[in-house]
Amino acid sequence: MASNELDWAGLAFGYVPTDYNVRCSFRDGAWGPIEETTDVTIPVHIAATCLHYGQEIFEGLKAFRGKDGKIRIFRLEENARRIADSARGLLMEPVPEELFREMVIRAVKLNERFVPPYGSGASLYIRPLEIGMTAQVGVKSAKEYTFIVFVSPVGPYFKEGFKPTNLCITREFDRAAPKGTGRWKVGGNYAASLQAGAKAHALGYSAVLYLDPREKKYIDECGPANFFAIKDGKYITPASESILPSITNKSFMQLARDMGMEVEQRHIELEELETVSEAAACGTAAVASPVGEVHDLDTGHKYVILPDGQVGPVVTELYNRLRGIQLGELPDVYGWNTVLD
Repeated sequence: MASNELDWAGLAFGYVPTDYNVRCSFRDGAWGPIEETTDVTIPVHIAATCLHYGQEIFEGLKAFRGKDGKIRIFRLEENARRIADSARGLLMEPVPEELFREMVIRAVKLNERFVPPYGSGASLYIRPLEIGMTAQVGVKSAKEYTFIVFVSPVGPYFKEGFKPTNLCITREFDRAAPKGTGRWKVGGNYAASLQAGAKAHALGYSAVLYLDPREKKYIDECGPANFFAIKDGKYITPASESILPSITNKSFMQLARDMGMEVEQRHIELEELETVSEAAACGTAAVASPVGEVHDLDTGHKYVILPDGQVGPVVTELYNRLRGIQLGELPDVYGWNTVLD
């Protein structure tokens, strides 16, 4: 597809074919050379560990065309560290940070014409993934791995964009277990959320607000994203053994401190939704999706967070500050961006 044929402002969050992807294989105890290819398929043995024993991990990060025309990749090093942590969790071979960095930058540069223009509201989504390739029948880790980075221009994850959406609670499903794979970015975690997500969408909600799997008492995660709220002038976000540490949430926490707010990572009881002034789902894909109401499908109770249907001032300020840094509109005092030549 020619990039000039794309409706940048009308892009959905989905896959758009681009020019190249980059790959690297781990064999005989070492990572090999980086390969550039136009092939969008992977030759995988029918007995590969990624197919049978779930040795599959991935990341998500974004590149932006800034106000100055330069391309910025947001918090590249944090994603490199997180995918290495996921690899260790699943007994896979961690991708060295420098290799991760080189491959991500190369994938963006090779597909530079697909980086959406400044002001379009779109971005270039970057998807690194690692899979176990060894052919074996028996539950043990692979000896060979393939690491791939591909990209796709995307619009907002939630079709509503930066507008309030409604969430639902259902105790019928759990996304991940305490001390399980929820703290790593594993494909199986998302497969486990599909049924609950489909139910939520069928009922008109944007996502499920999951409660903790053990007691069903505390707020855990918001669909595929972290959750945060504003209460008594504080930024509060769940502390849990079963959720992925969001790089976007980590960034918002720092920006909240910069705004003079106290930040609390702690258990948040469901009933506290009655007392929060603002709330949002946050992650690389969504950035921040303000929450208007939360409906408990099991009890029939409705938590109305934004009675007037308008996004609150704190979530708006956090969102604008983060987007300003990503787009080169505000100073990047923490060096979060990798600016390409």
